[in-house]
Amino acid sequence: MRLVRQNEKTGSKGAVWSVGRGGGLRGGVAVLALAALVSGCGDGGGEGARPAHGQQALKAPPARALDSYASRLRLGHAQRVAAAKHWGLDRTPLDPPPPPAKKPVIKPRDGFEVDDQEELGLPPVFTTVPTKEKIVFLTIDDGDEKDPKFLRMMNDLKIPYTAFLSNYLIKDNYAYFRKMRDSGVTLNNHTLHHPYLPGLSYDEQRYEICGMQSVMSKQFGKRPTLFRPPYGNYNQDTLRAAKSCGIKYAPIWDEEVFVDHWDYREWDRDLHPGDIVLTHFRGRNDWNGTMTDMVRRFLKMVTDKGYAVARLEDYL
Repeated sequence: MRLVRQNEKTGSKGAVWSVGRGGGLRGGVAVLALAALVSGCGDGGGEGARPAHGQQALKAPPARALDSYASRLRLGHAQRVAAAKHWGLDRTPLDPPPPPAKKPVIKPRDGFEVDDQEELGLPPVFTTVPTKEKIVFLTIDDGDEKDPKFLRMMNDLKIPYTAFLSNYLIKDNYAYFRKMRDSGVTLNNHTLHHPYLPGLSYDEQRYEICGMQSVMSKQFGKRPTLFRPPYGNYNQDTLRAAKSCGIKYAPIWDEEVFVDHWDYREWDRDLHPGDIVLTHFRGRNDWNGTMTDMVRRFLKMVTDKGYAVARLEDYL
């Protein structure tokens, strides 16, 4: 479809906008242009038409402005392509869709509920976000490895991820995670000392969770609303304690990626729309490789299967 701007006085045709197949960015710009054109056509148009009191006459955006916007987008894409090549990726990661205007309803995964889950309004434990979009969410646990190359790689590639931190592993270098926060990453609660929570009393569990909330507030300026129980283990006391500390969601995971392999929760051993993927802050002391090696494996899998990486918090 082609939209043609017509001069109001001479009737001559001016700038042309086009809508690419399937809409997309060019379609979005064209819709703005169309809205501006339509606003000048009410009441027969012509020089005698005036806007209502207090309104400004709308004009189609100059073609020069549209060209500048498109140029910036082309430059941004070119930078991602260059970053993918620089970091050794076979393909440029796919762009995720815009965040949903209406957030999906998050419920506990079947079989992952605790007694009186609904009656007590406890945070849901879930492994997948309900969506039909081909997206997955990358989450990274604990904070042991603090690789500066990882931060640069993720910033260069513009890959969103969510961190779940334990204080005993991050307290020697809070500054590393402040850099992460400043780049737009959400930092969340993974307890003070990473214990097996069901083996603790309610008060002991609350100390681990609420104590980490206080650390997060002091060090990073915000009390999280997301909490991941260590090892994915929890009971009713865990969720009751988490709720009392201000936690709203308890996401765990459907797949886990390592530097040299993937693990799967489901029998089909595959990705699904909305899956939460777990990995850890690890390096050569624990893996046969680095965090950047892990990211390459992760992105190769999701990109080859036609998935994009989205930001978990945009869906909660």
